Amino acid sequence: MPPYVSHFTSFDGTDLAYSVREARDGSTVPPLVCLAGGPGRDAAYLGDLGGLDAHRTLIVPDSRGTGASPTAADPGAYAFPSLAQDLEALRAHLDVPRFALLAHDAACATAQAYAASHGEHLSHLVLVTPGSRLQGELPDDAEQIFESRATEPWWKDAYVAVHMLGSATDMAEVRSLLLRAAPLAYGRWDTPQRTHAATEGDQLNPVPRAGFWQGVDEPARLALLAALREVECPTLVVTGDRDGVTGMRAGEAVAESIPNAALRPLHGVGHYPWVDEPEMFRPVVEQFLAGAGLDEPR
Repeated sequence: MPPYVSHFTSFDGTDLAYSVREARDGSTVPPLVCLAGGPGRDAAYLGDLGGLDAHRTLIVPDSRGTGASPTAADPGAYAFPSLAQDLEALRAHLDVPRFALLAHDAACATAQAYAASHGEHLSHLVLVTPGSRLQGELPDDAEQIFESRATEPWWKDAYVAVHMLGSATDMAEVRSLLLRAAPLAYGRWDTPQRTHAATEGDQLNPVPRAGFWQGVDEPARLALLAALREVECPTLVVTGDRDGVTGMRAGEAVAESIPNAALRPLHGVGHYPWVDEPEMFRPVVEQFLAGAGLDEPR
């Protein structure tokens, strides 16, 4: 069954959109809410997350200025703490007292902000290939992972594109460069990866992207980290050993900042594990949500 779009009213009266992928087996367990990263990228790139809709309904919100949700009149509404308030409004709209939350990439910051302020509503938290900017760390292992693949046929062109992106201003040029640099984000560069990467250019939303990290000063960051240390829900942090975007050490830093977090590195996958190895990614998440044993909490 294809996903359908619905709407909810957020804390400030804004009408925001979310898509629903009904569980294919008809399961009525609480939904898995899934946050897209980018930041500011249309959530369509998540797809069905490697088939996670098999046994659980997926609720995928379009954050402000992305997908079917309107742009924000106040640029501060794009900042991740504000997006966490939107998530709480969505939970109230869905009328679920507790739910499982999955976030990818930059949206892991939104998810952590939500856990820090509304952790009592979370049954499980899954953070997929997160960065560690919120933790105040910028590890360099993503660059090392990228450079370790220099013998692959796409590498030289991707290298050039990566170094041109910093000075590119025209959106058509940015889209072209992102596609040339895309192989660094995947475990391999085959048809599924090429097809997934080709969607990125049309899913970019520069203004929400620029506003995502705004308005969060150092005292606010430290207060959020302190609140994270009180989060009680089980947390799974997934990293990929071929992730040339955020690397693996960032995920380690995130796991270390949350008390009940288990770290699960995946072999042969990049920044999008459900694209590279869906048959590896999906069972790990399903087992975690079902309460099956994984790694011991860090």
